[in-house]
Amino acid sequence: MNVAYITHPSFMRHEMGSHHPECPERLTAISDRLLLRGVLDLMDTLEAPEATFEQLDRAHDMRLYYELKAAAPSEGYVSVDPDTAMNPHTWTAALHAAGALVLATEVVARGDYRRAFCAVRPPGHHATSDRAMGFCFFNNVAVGIRHATAALGMERVALIDFDVHHGNGSEEILAGDEQVLMVSTFQTQLYPFNGEEARGANMCNVGLPPYSDGAALRAAVTERWLPALREFRPQMLFVSAGFDAHREDDMSHLGWRDEDYAWVSREIVRFADEMCEGRIVSALEGGYHVPSLARAVELHLRALLDLD
Repeated sequence: MNVAYITHPSFMRHEMGSHHPECPERLTAISDRLLLRGVLDLMDTLEAPEATFEQLDRAHDMRLYYELKAAAPSEGYVSVDPDTAMNPHTWTAALHAAGALVLATEVVARGDYRRAFCAVRPPGHHATSDRAMGFCFFNNVAVGIRHATAALGMERVALIDFDVHHGNGSEEILAGDEQVLMVSTFQTQLYPFNGEEARGANMCNVGLPPYSDGAALRAAVTERWLPALREFRPQMLFVSAGFDAHREDDMSHLGWRDEDYAWVSREIVRFADEMCEGRIVSALEGGYHVPSLARAVELHLRALLDLD
């Protein structure tokens, strides 16, 4: 299986304070486990470029670009919302995180790789067209999706978001776009406290109540996601892969287990093989309990590699 692993050294230099959960150790734990388990040896590692102004402009009001560039500190931290801060390396990391999705989209669309996983920081799915928030600066996946439709000629693409927090930024950017279908699960009554009422006909939002487990995920996928995806018939799948619904992650109150991440990843691969010639671009979003994050990412990648 030809799968690309796309990352960049700048992702390790972006950090928001010593006690912030969205920390460089997240990527260290992932890469260490993938090396230990031999998974990384089965993929080609590519270095993410910086996204260009034109690529970002397809998903964002470019006032955000100029505001973030101007806010970037030469030392210390600058807060952009109560949970989100920039250090001197954040601007560069954010450009490379969005650029990772552009590169992944291109190599998968060309057929160089059947699938790609973007091990990126900062994450992206909370970033709206004009606002950085929720640990996110640019909406990485939305940048990749718009590159697929605007630059590469894809007529229909789908976004699958299984982070425990609703991808409000992705929904805001993509709502009403007839070339995109977004399906998602998230915990209700949790940041960003929206998503239960879809903003467009191209949104299939499935809110899950606190303390529900993997059975609720499986019902959402089989009863809501898959029928919508089959009707839409996407040519490529994008995945906002958040691993913070894990029962060991105290950022939420869902009870997913390792096997639930393996199951949903296999279902995504099965659908892609059925409808999209196997084309998947997946990007890291949340997941803040480092040991469970590393295990779940390994299972996700094993599915992308058709190992299980």
